[in-house]
Amino acid sequence: MILPDKHITISQSLLGLGGYILTVLDSPQTIDELWQQLEKTLGSPKFPTKHTFENMILALNFLYMIRAIDYTPEGKIETCA
Repeated sequence: MILPDKHITISQSLLGLGGYILTVLDSPQTIDELWQQLEKTLGSPKFPTKHTFENMILALNFLYMIRAIDYTPEGKIETCA
């Protein structure tokens, strides 16, 4: 489920969800704000797979480990420059 393969599409993988999170994260947001924004489009034609809150947390952990996102002193998530 982390990486796409023959049976898992990119939108079903955590890697694909992480990429989508980066496109949505245009300004620093809290986890709740980000989830509310993602919840509107997950499962729609824009991003066809419905993910859970837990999957979003796993994708955020992955993005943090590869230094694609960081946390502000206020606890908001932002993309790294």
